[in-house]
Amino acid sequence: MTLSMTGFAARRSQAAAQGAVQDEGSVQDIASGWSWAWDIRAVNGKGLDLRLRVPDWIEGLEPALRAELGRAIARGNVSLSLKLTRETGEATGLRVNRAALTGILSALAEVEAQAMAAGVTLRQAGQAEVLGFRGVLEQAAPEEDMTALRAAILADLPPLLADFATSRAAEGAALHAVIAAQIDRVAALTEAAAQAAGARRDHAAQALREALARVLDNTDGVEPSRVAQELALIAVKSDITEELDRLRAHIAAARGLLADTAPVGRRFDFLMQEFMREANTLCSKAQSSDLTRLGLDLKTVIDQMREQVQNVE
Repeated sequence: MTLSMTGFAARRSQAAAQGAVQDEGSVQDIASGWSWAWDIRAVNGKGLDLRLRVPDWIEGLEPALRAELGRAIARGNVSLSLKLTRETGEATGLRVNRAALTGILSALAEVEAQAMAAGVTLRQAGQAEVLGFRGVLEQAAPEEDMTALRAAILADLPPLLADFATSRAAEGAALHAVIAAQIDRVAALTEAAAQAAGARRDHAAQALREALARVLDNTDGVEPSRVAQELALIAVKSDITEELDRLRAHIAAARGLLADTAPVGRRFDFLMQEFMREANTLCSKAQSSDLTRLGLDLKTVIDQMREQVQNVE
């Protein structure tokens, strides 16, 4: 099954009423009363790049989430956000992040000073605007133990990842169909190139004889071994048998990667480079308009396939 690196999933949940922890002989219902909303999305990337926006006041939550995501996802630029809401009358409240506020005010003062030096008058920023800057206003950390809440959140992660995997699998199925059709097209063009090479054999033989005559006309004082090297080089420059064989081998390898259940994106990307190398060599050896046209068509399809492969996990 081909998996895409592109995917999206969202989920809303709340802690079960029985979510409780034992504390010095008494049971405290810590997790209940909380609800949260997940959002996970990903695009293609060379490796696994995780970007998390989760509450930092739940100790150990972010490392645990990173570990689970690392086990579930092989490649991609992945963004995960988690927003918590307390549904009881006990609000956690908001607080000002003094460090962030100091940085914002310092930046505003520097901007104002630069503007004044340039003779530009700026409107003063209001309190609401300053509080609206990212990081200035944050949710205050509750004073109680968050162990049960962290456990409830982590227990809710697998369903989110399952939805995310389903999304990536659906994208992957579409990718699979497109890439499979492109591989078939490359195979058809390769066989057409083999037929064109056979059709130009008489012409190639005549060209080789003419080249041989030119070499022999200029062999006075030249060692026989050097003449043999030149003749061999002329023959190699017109023979595309090896390129066709390698293209057929690459086609078989590409079909094998499509059937593989493991992440194959990196191997597929490398294979595209090998495809293009053979197509370029075929074009350089074409020596006929038909073979040149087929070589250019091959390069076009391979380049289109390479763009699709960039999204394979």
